[in-house]
Amino acid sequence: MNSERIQELSQEMRQNDIDHQLISDPASIHYLIGYKTNPGERLLALLVDQRGSARLYLNRLFPAYQSENDLVTVVEYGDGENIIQTLAQSLDGTRVGIDKTWPSHFLLELMDAKDDLVPLNQSKLVDDMRAIKSPEEIKVMEKASRLNDQACALLISKLNEGLKESDMVHLLNDFYKQTGHSGVSFEPIVAYGPNGADPHHQTDDSTPQIGDSVVIDIGGIYQGYASDMTRTVFYGEPSEEAQKVYQTVLRAQLTAIDTVKPGIPIKEIDLAARSVIDKAGYGDYFTHRTGHFIGQEAHEAGDVSQYNEALTQVGQIFSIEPGIYLPGKFGVRIEDLILVTENGHQVLNQISKDLTIIQPK
Repeated sequence: MNSERIQELSQEMRQNDIDHQLISDPASIHYLIGYKTNPGERLLALLVDQRGSARLYLNRLFPAYQSENDLVTVVEYGDGENIIQTLAQSLDGTRVGIDKTWPSHFLLELMDAKDDLVPLNQSKLVDDMRAIKSPEEIKVMEKASRLNDQACALLISKLNEGLKESDMVHLLNDFYKQTGHSGVSFEPIVAYGPNGADPHHQTDDSTPQIGDSVVIDIGGIYQGYASDMTRTVFYGEPSEEAQKVYQTVLRAQLTAIDTVKPGIPIKEIDLAARSVIDKAGYGDYFTHRTGHFIGQEAHEAGDVSQYNEALTQVGQIFSIEPGIYLPGKFGVRIEDLILVTENGHQVLNQISKDLTIIQPK
């Protein structure tokens, strides 16, 4: 258990006048005490008070919690037991921080069991902690990104064989298994030609055609942390328009990366990328935010959007991934993970972003 994280949370609770913090997000529970399970429909909750004491509510069907110390009290329950009533009896204050992801039926039951409860949406307390990566977390995420670079290079090297999108994904999954990944961090995207005009294309059995853009958006889970990157290459000689779009997206991405340093409004990063694409006349075809935060999960709290007024902080890791999507034609997206450092930033992905043309066999 990371007792320092519990103590940091309890300090934040005192500053925000929160009597208890109820954490139900499995990733946040894992972050705080090292326990991980998927609860499904059953209740899983970690209750922390201002003194730094913690109770973990576990169904007896869940794996046992193994702790190196006695800082967490485990409260077990079985199916059918009124665990919400038991939880309510542990609340000696009324102002309780609740995860935004906690199912509403649990919250409503808790409000019935404790009629003076003041539930507060306080996911932000743990989310903000998770956003600042420790040196140990950074090392893992650096390694994860290096492996993801290798995975992308593998797929690009196989592109000349004209494989189906689905076959490319099978190759990717095999690579992740061979390199110690526990799985993918999101459903991989390999999108040929017009399929790439859908930012969230679901991989199918399409094969590449001459001149197609090929969007490769991939990530795995390595030692509990996610990687994420995108490269766009071309299968045969691309059109002049496709080359223009590619260079526009690349310029937008590099411009956004160059803005990253501690203490700037996050929205400036998005606006830096967006302004390049707007000036090139493709603003209507950049249809999503510039990036998202990442860590134990591919998408964590926090985004790189034109509306985010929060300031960048040392230790944050987020994606920068502008794109242009021309319906019925093609799409281009380029993505790296960026670490905010004391002196500016570090790009975690190193595979080339030069315009790359793969000639079929």
